[in-house]
Amino acid sequence: MEISLEDVRQALVELGRLRFGEMSVEDAIKEIVETTHSMFAVDGAGLMLCDAAQHLRSVAASDERFAHLEDLQVRHQEGPCITAFDAKELVSATDLGDDDRWPLFNEAAVRRGVRAVLASPLPYNQEAVGVVAVLSERSRPWSPANELALLAFTDLAALLIASIIQGEEQSELAGQLQGALNSRQVIEQAKGVLMGTQGISARAAYEQLRSRARAERRKLAVVCAEVVRQAVRLP
Repeated sequence: MEISLEDVRQALVELGRLRFGEMSVEDAIKEIVETTHSMFAVDGAGLMLCDAAQHLRSVAASDERFAHLEDLQVRHQEGPCITAFDAKELVSATDLGDDDRWPLFNEAAVRRGVRAVLASPLPYNQEAVGVVAVLSERSRPWSPANELALLAFTDLAALLIASIIQGEEQSELAGQLQGALNSRQVIEQAKGVLMGTQGISARAAYEQLRSRARAERRKLAVVCAEVVRQAVRLP
């Protein structure tokens, strides 16, 4: 089923009440996910938020298969949601069985019945704090209307996430997000150090930092903080 712009408009009008209602933010996020699932007519939809270690964790999912995405991507440290999160851009995978971007993840995902994924990064203050994604059991070309719809739902989710972070009531989710933002800040600083000293791209700098963290079996944020401290001490 193809999504029409009228479908998107109507869904957003209905969901817009979440910003002004008495529903908790956690319940509002679940409702966004459920609406995304039904509107896209897909086999799963969900929202992931990053933790202080910059791992994506599922906060709400309409189907247990979405939990497989979290498990597989964290285990293999690759996948469409991680790419969308790292690159801060929409990522489309129409057939994981014929896609060479994430070989380890793709093979495992196809075995578990996940064939196509559309993932959109969740923004906050020019950083990505999570991902909104939909998945299909079959290969599926994602149309421009699909992409526009997911971006619209991501923006609505971003408003709710901002309300969590800025709210006076500090929930467990707010603490997780604040830790993730603090961690992200030092990662960006370390990337800047490597880009300046080695003349490499932001992506290459991030991969170098992540590879070092894996090799040394340390948290990414700890390695990044060390890189920044060493740069400060240089004459």
